[in-house]
Amino acid sequence: MDVSGCAPERLKDQVALSALFEELIVLLELKVVGQPQWHVFPEPGGITGLTLLAESHLCIHTFPEHGFAALNVYCCRTRARPDFEALVARHLGAQGCHVRELARGVKA
Repeated sequence: MDVSGCAPERLKDQVALSALFEELIVLLELKVVGQPQWHVFPEPGGITGLTLLAESHLCIHTFPEHGFAALNVYCCRTRARPDFEALVARHLGAQGCHVRELARGVKA
């Protein structure tokens, strides 16, 4: 997802980003492997976060100076698509969200 028009303060808030990850994990019934990793860049930078999943991983890179976040949800099993636009609006104050979905897996 390319997420735009975000509230810059939320893109620098690890608690807000963690809450977004937690909601995605619950909604998609994902299995976390290990502890999430977060790297906070010095001002005016944002945060990079990664959660390793049994199914693959979640990651985010935030750019508060541009009100932008790149969010990746990689999953090896088909799942119902949550309302990503509403999630990022609620957690990040996003005004725009471009979702690209790619089918993964081995085709028999």
